[in-house]
This record gives sequence, structure tokens and C-alpha cells, in this order.
Amino acid sequence: MKPNCLELIYDRQQDQRLKESLETALAEYLCRHQDHRYADWGMKFKLVALCLLCAGAYIAALHQTKLLFFCLFYFFFITFALLLAINVVHDASHNVFFRSPKANKWLNFWITIPLGIDPECWRIRHVLQHHPYTNVEFYDLDIDYNGVLRQTPFQVHHWFMRYQQYYWPLVAAMTFPTIVWCFDWQDRLGIKFNVCKFTYPGVKGWLVFLLSKMLHIILAFVIPAWVCPQFNFWVIVLVYCLSQMCSSLIFVILILGSHWAKATFYQAPPQGRFEHGKLQHAFYTTLNWHLKYAWLEYWLGGLNLHLTHHLFPGVSHRHYHKLTPIVAHIAREFKLDYQALSLSGLLRSQQVFLRKMGQNYRQ
Repeated sequence: MKPNCLELIYDRQQDQRLKESLETALAEYLCRHQDHRYADWGMKFKLVALCLLCAGAYIAALHQTKLLFFCLFYFFFITFALLLAINVVHDASHNVFFRSPKANKWLNFWITIPLGIDPECWRIRHVLQHHPYTNVEFYDLDIDYNGVLRQTPFQVHHWFMRYQQYYWPLVAAMTFPTIVWCFDWQDRLGIKFNVCKFTYPGVKGWLVFLLSKMLHIILAFVIPAWVCPQFNFWVIVLVYCLSQMCSSLIFVILILGSHWAKATFYQAPPQGRFEHGKLQHAFYTTLNWHLKYAWLEYWLGGLNLHLTHHLFPGVSHRHYHKLTPIVAHIAREFKLDYQALSLSGLLRSQQVFLRKMGQNYRQ
């Protein structure tokens, strides 16, 4: 079944007071701090620093004569590419890094080349499909059925899924390789969503897409094979795959993990009309989680404060720590379920959820 076969509508009246409270709180916060919702100089410094670290790790890898150190620096190269995606691509996809949408698109084009994901495909999957339809079967492509991991109570159950709480990291680790070499191509062909959603749906879009893939192949494989002939080409491919898999696992825990932990899923309602509002839906399907040390959270790009992000997607993640107490207060005021877990609590909740789905649980 292809998403968007039926337009889904949320009850705006259910959301009206909640929307007004959130918008008022955001306006008062920005006014009080005499600030704006876009990236500041600190964020731009983080962008430059991560670009330099990513480039430095890549160059260091190319200068290694021993395979162990090549692997280590290549892993750092992909890890910094992931941090760029988390801290910059995510904000730019929501047009809150720069004020100019065009500048955000150009930024995303260049800094996604090391990781290999197509920024336009990811923007549509995340901004246009995941955010409006979080945890809605066939609409939220992040929970699309893959045949090996049962993520909703509405998906087909196979006997081996009773063990999915053990093997899920391997499936999650395949996310980036699958996106880069399969899903991006499917999306460009319009298999999962209408190609009209692309900024450039025609020949121009394909040319930009193919250019980004070609640059990724040159950066990831061609240059290392040319500069480091002492390493077998297939060893370089293996190091690339393992680095991508490690990054994928981290990314899935950050983004999808909070929705798994909440464990509330929906099917498209009759006539496509939900009885609750869009903002209420975010509370029903998303939560926040925290690390013990704030300096570690700094590098997570606000993805751990995922409910806050879903309520304020048009605000740079640099504000999320200060907006989160406001979200908690408003949740209490409107008697909405607000959760803020530790990382260990998040992982436990994920395990409980995956075990339940593996036992053919239905809502």
C-alpha cells in the first residue's frame, strides 16, 4: 500500500488552545531572550568545527600505511559525517539553520556527501511524512514494514520476530546502507511517495541526485583506493560498510527510539479524520530523553528532546533545552502524557516494545 492514498486530517478544534499556548510561550521566550529561531554563531561554529573534524579524519585515513589506523580514522570520518547530519542537516531540512530555504538546501547538498544520503529524499521522508503522520501505518515511512522487524501491531508477524528484541541492532545498523543504495533510488522513482514533492521533480532533480551519489562514491571509495593502493579495494568497502552500520545504529536510537518507547501507533481512520489534534498526536507518539552529561547532549542536535522538536520543528535545536521545561509545564496544564526518560530507561522501553511486537501483540 502506498502512502498518501487518503489525505489525513487532524481535529483542529482539539488543538486550538494547545497551539495558542505553545505559540505564546515560544514568542515570550524569544522576546525575553531577544533571540530568533534560527542558528546563531555558536551553531555556525559547530558546523565549521564538524566539517574540519570530518575532513581531518578523512585526510588522516588517507595518510595511513597500517590497516588498523586506516579503519580507525575512516570510522571517525563517517562518525563526524553523522554528527553533521544530526546537528546541521536536520535543522536545515526544517529550514531553521539559515533564514533562506535555498541556502539550507545548498548546505544540505554538500554536507550529506560524506554520509551518502540524498537530502531531498530524507527531507520528504522526515519533514513531509514522519512529522505530520508520526507512527501512522503506511504514512510514516520510518516505520515502514521491512519483513524482518515488526514495528507496529498492524504489521505481518513471522515466527522469528519473537527474537527481534535481540537482533534489532543488526536491522537498525543496515538503515544508512539501505537508504543510500536502495531507498533513495526508490524515492526518486516515486515508489513510496509522489515525486511532485521534490523541489526539482524532473530532469534537474535527477541530475542533482546523480551528482551527489557520484561525489559520494568518489569520496568514499575511489579516492581511498587511488591514494592507498596498499589496501585491497574490498577491504575499503568493508570498512565503509561497518562504519555506516555503526552510524546507522546510533541514528536509529536517536530518532526512531523515542517513538518505539512511546509505543502508540495508528492506522488511517475512516474518511481520514482523526478525533484528536496534530499537536496532541505528537504527545501521544513521542517523548524526550536525557543523558547524564549536558556536554554529550550538545552533540545530539536536540534529537533526544524529540517531543520538543515535534512541537517546535520550526525552531533551531539550540533552543530545545530551554523550551523543554515549557513543554512539560504546558503538558501538565492540559493533562497530556509527558515523558522524559534516561537513556537506560529509553533502551528498556524499546526492548519491552520490541518484545511485545514480536509476540504478535495487537492493539
